[in-house]
Amino acid sequence: MSVAACAVAGPLDLCGQQESEIAEKSLIARQFGNACDTYEGASRLQRLMGEVMLRSLATASEDGRPLRVLDLGCGTGWFTRKLAQIQPSSRLTGVDLSPGMVRKAREHGGAEIDWLVADAEALPLPDRSFDMVFSNLMIQWCADPGPVLAECRRLLKPGGRLMMSTLLEGTLGELVRAWAVADPGQAHVNRFESEPFLKERVAVEMPGASVETKTLRLPYASPMALAGELRQLGAGFKSESRRKTLTAPGRVRKMCRHYPKEPDGAVIASYEAAWVYWRSTE
Repeated sequence: MSVAACAVAGPLDLCGQQESEIAEKSLIARQFGNACDTYEGASRLQRLMGEVMLRSLATASEDGRPLRVLDLGCGTGWFTRKLAQIQPSSRLTGVDLSPGMVRKAREHGGAEIDWLVADAEALPLPDRSFDMVFSNLMIQWCADPGPVLAECRRLLKPGGRLMMSTLLEGTLGELVRAWAVADPGQAHVNRFESEPFLKERVAVEMPGASVETKTLRLPYASPMALAGELRQLGAGFKSESRRKTLTAPGRVRKMCRHYPKEPDGAVIASYEAAWVYWRSTE
């Protein structure tokens, strides 16, 4: 979960809310660390998107040789452990910016996995040292995905494989629009890169990579249940432009009233998902 430091508020978006910028790395590491005990129980989206990448691993080790595998932004190590099960002869390294997440990963993971607290933009790992880089829902916390993509390219051996997932602009659009009515001009939702911007960065750093996109829709009992899940993940609003005091209850109630509801009273949150796949030829 690595990001570049940026603490300035952005311009107004089309919904009338101020676009947020990614917060300082230390804040993101701390907030995810605070959520390490509740993260795995709330990670529906994370598991869904990571499983998509696991299904693409059928040809990852056709020759049967052991692989060096990096899980970049490993969090509590859920998918690091899954990768170890799929590739039992391989050597796994899990990296995360949050010491709290890495501490929890060590508690869950076996001795065969190496755990490292590090910034994804400047990894203390040798060039061409990995056969595979797996990164699930980490790069959206970066101010610019380019430096992390460049690090992944540096670390991969010739023929090495990258599998990365992220979220794009439009994610949580229902929540953005409800807050725009309830609290105009104040951002409440993290910003995400546009699809063209991500594809541009990928094309520069990883020529020939494929970018697959899909809208995922998850149901929640209420807008407050959605907000609660985001808190349990440590994925609440992180911009430095956020209010430093609690949002007034009246605004929260107004947001809930304006959040679109299904006929049964449930609410849907949309996530604009993207997966990046690439093989190194260098």
